[in-house]
Amino acid sequence: MAYVVTDACIKCKYTDCVEVCPVDCFREGPNFLAIDPEECIDCSLCVAECPVGAIYPEDDVPKGQEHFIPLNAELAKNWPSISNRIDPPADHADWAEVKDKLPYLER
Repeated sequence: MAYVVTDACIKCKYTDCVEVCPVDCFREGPNFLAIDPEECIDCSLCVAECPVGAIYPEDDVPKGQEHFIPLNAELAKNWPSISNRIDPPADHADWAEVKDKLPYLER
């Protein structure tokens, strides 16, 4: 079972999680992070590091966000690996509490 990045990450893209990942399974897109399910070892270290609570075990993804499971796998195939923390977007705080952000996902 892999971990999955969900809606809360879109346009926030905090990268605290990538620093604790022992296998570098995070992939970076323009305004979202994805977890490569083929690389994730289910260690759960990233979950506590996400300030917006965007990361869940695959079996516990919130209802209505299940589409993020295949989306993480799809995006991880095309996006580069990220293993070091970077600053979030300048307007990240404006987006931290916004719900249903999938239309804003940049590929």
